[in-house]
Amino acid sequence: MPGQPPSRPSAPRLLIVDDDAGQRSLLDSFLSSQGFETIPVSSGERALEVLRQQEINMMISDVRMPGLTGLETLRLARQEHGSFPILLVTAYADVRDAVGAMRDGAVNYLSKPIDLDELLASVRQATGLSQRAPLKFDADKQLPAHIVAASPLMQALFRDASLVAASESRVLITGESGVGKEVVADVIHTWSPRAAGNFVKVNCAAIPETLLESELFGHEKGAFTGAVAQRIGRFQMADGGTIFLDEIADMAQQLQAKLLRVAQDGRFQRIGSNTEIHVNARILAATNRNLEEEVKAGRFREDLFYRLNVVELTVPPLRERREDILPLANKFLEKFSQGRARLSASVAACLEGYSWPGNVRELANAMERAALLCRGELIVPEHLPARIHSGVQSAAPLEPGDAGKLEEVESQAVLQALRKNNFNRTATAKALGISRRALIYKLQRLRDAGQNVDGPV
Repeated sequence: MPGQPPSRPSAPRLLIVDDDAGQRSLLDSFLSSQGFETIPVSSGERALEVLRQQEINMMISDVRMPGLTGLETLRLARQEHGSFPILLVTAYADVRDAVGAMRDGAVNYLSKPIDLDELLASVRQATGLSQRAPLKFDADKQLPAHIVAASPLMQALFRDASLVAASESRVLITGESGVGKEVVADVIHTWSPRAAGNFVKVNCAAIPETLLESELFGHEKGAFTGAVAQRIGRFQMADGGTIFLDEIADMAQQLQAKLLRVAQDGRFQRIGSNTEIHVNARILAATNRNLEEEVKAGRFREDLFYRLNVVELTVPPLRERREDILPLANKFLEKFSQGRARLSASVAACLEGYSWPGNVRELANAMERAALLCRGELIVPEHLPARIHSGVQSAAPLEPGDAGKLEEVESQAVLQALRKNNFNRTATAKALGISRRALIYKLQRLRDAGQNVDGPV
């Protein structure tokens, strides 16, 4: 009725402010999937308009934006609307900005790439919701039949992939060589709204530097010696779909500048042309290198790193997900032997005891070799590469209770490292020498056991 105050929304209403469409899409789709009502806008000016028109429970804003910055938007919002939770996000973590933001009333300050667990915890805390509620996932998303995810780590990775797939955000997929980064990219495309479009793959390390620009963006007839006809580049082929740039760290810096432009606004020119082409292609990139170290060394552009790394998914090495070894081996063996061969118990022990420095690719090669050498139906250790069957040392079986003791020692080590690093998950994972996703899985088990893994309460 007229004169009555607006009714409070049934779910917390979040105002998302970011000039980057990919980042905005990620926050919008992720927080919506977790039960929040979201209003995404592209500028601080528009955010202030929304605040004057609607009741907002929390604002999440980028820091560096054209026009009003996140800090300026924060201060004006405080002046006009008093106290309500504001979370600032930036790709350029700056201690002075962080201190200023907290002084001006921000409830937290997160750096990109966004950690979805950390983001959700901050939003739940600020809006008064339960911290212990699990992430919500789309139960309708089924892994393709050829994908193996028996381990909790890979199941968690694909759950994260399902959350980012629905958005338009750019994704950086990291991990050692041979872990299956391309497989993850393929699943993200399959689960995305772009699944009907092309999925175009480019291995930046496999194409000579002089040809990569033409491969990506195309060229006009006569643009250079040998250009006898116009060529359509991979980005144009991916229009309306997804382009996967593997081994992105191998791209020359001159080409990185052109890729930055495409990542920003989807525009580029073919070699030998002054006409701009606009495409709508989602970018997924992958690397087995530490791009932050590449940036520090001056080999990779910082602005491109943050542009590509809206969200980061790390594929764990095979040695961290041993539950996947035998299912993967059986799947590869079925493929290479047409289903005629099977693993002996001694081979299974060898496979599970080996460290797999070459990861899934090495396992696939080992199974292909075994299928070729096996004349009967049973794979024995001699069919494996020598480094695998001779490098595995026999170990005494665990005594009753030993497994529990080892788990307790590991739990204490994780908790000690967590407290030492002030509950910072990234620093804790580095200190323990494990992937961040492996740490998150261990923390979830500890949380379920009643341990405090989220910091002072």
